[in-house]
Amino acid sequence: MTQQDLLDDYRNDLLGVFGDPALVLTEGKGCLVTDADGRTYLDLLGGIAVNALGHGHPAWTEAISRQAGRLGHVSNFFTTPEQLRLARKLLDIAGAPDGGKVFFTNSGTEANEAALKLVRSHGNSTDPRKSRLLALKHGFHGRSTGALAVTSKEDYRAPFEPLPGGVEFIDPTVDALEHAMGEDVAGLILEPIQGEAGVHPLPEGFLEAARRLTKDNGALLVVDEVQTGMGRTGQWLASQGTLSGGLEPDVVTLAKSLGGGFPIGAMLAMTPDAVDVLGPGKHGTTFGGNPLAMAAGLATIQAIEDEDLLENARTMGRRLRDGLGAINGVVDVRGSGLLIGFDLEKPNSAEGALGPKAVSAARERGFIINATGPSTLRLAPPLIIEGTHVDAFLEALPTILEAAHGA
Repeated sequence: MTQQDLLDDYRNDLLGVFGDPALVLTEGKGCLVTDADGRTYLDLLGGIAVNALGHGHPAWTEAISRQAGRLGHVSNFFTTPEQLRLARKLLDIAGAPDGGKVFFTNSGTEANEAALKLVRSHGNSTDPRKSRLLALKHGFHGRSTGALAVTSKEDYRAPFEPLPGGVEFIDPTVDALEHAMGEDVAGLILEPIQGEAGVHPLPEGFLEAARRLTKDNGALLVVDEVQTGMGRTGQWLASQGTLSGGLEPDVVTLAKSLGGGFPIGAMLAMTPDAVDVLGPGKHGTTFGGNPLAMAAGLATIQAIEDEDLLENARTMGRRLRDGLGAINGVVDVRGSGLLIGFDLEKPNSAEGALGPKAVSAARERGFIINATGPSTLRLAPPLIIEGTHVDAFLEALPTILEAAHGA
């Protein structure tokens, strides 16, 4: 069957909640993927920041295969050595104080759902008035109803109103946070870099103010590192570069790069205020902590350490950002490590949205990227990306933009 035949099947048989897919991908190796017609592409999106080790990494593949042959699923009536090892590893990576604990999920959305329940339960247990949740404008925390309730994008929310209430969206400024914070606030959820919004880091000093104000008012601070965590920004957690001096968040949520492509998420209860909130019967999952996911997570972390991929993310990220900044038509290059967003110069009114056109033009030339807005592009390639890959994209981008303007 041709790729077009398969795309027709997709339209017939699958819910097109993401629109029609552009490609049917059949194979991947390293940073390259191949479609059903045999064309090869440089993957600069990494499954939306998921494929930390690229495609078909030998150690990752071997770890999952070995685990599949030993033990595939046990439910949460039991645990496994792999689950215990990964939990300890994540607590160490996050710098959790003694007593920190992990709850494993299957996705970032589920990790945030668990975090929201934890926050609300903590608020209810300390003061019946403590029910307000604060979230940031332009933040994205998932598409299930709870996570969507703290996601600000109106297009995502409107079809499903009314969503769970008690949420207030504020500008990501210290002044706005100080104005909104009070003793009736149960918690604040935020991303250190707002990825879905176009890779916008929070203003300098905001995280420290968030920690101080939540602590002063008995509220919990949830840092959503679903997209930014596990090496994406060149450090294990994006917030580690800013939250220092013992100002750790109460809760950290992880997913995406954690499994290197295997579905997994995790909620880390870091502080004593958060650790004991979700006791027996208050929350659960059937598949969370699955042994295959645990093996994938351990293998991904081990490869990041063995291959010095945090440093590679920093080095290749700088190379990409520097190169992008020198290209005509590219403005406001943002991000950290290998989570990069940039805007295209505003097209004239007749050209319409340039970002989606650039995505199509890039794909025609063998590069996978994505647009997060009419003129905003996002790159989140595998952490194993090499200089030759970066240079190939930078060399092709002027032609891609020229084609986008002419489309």
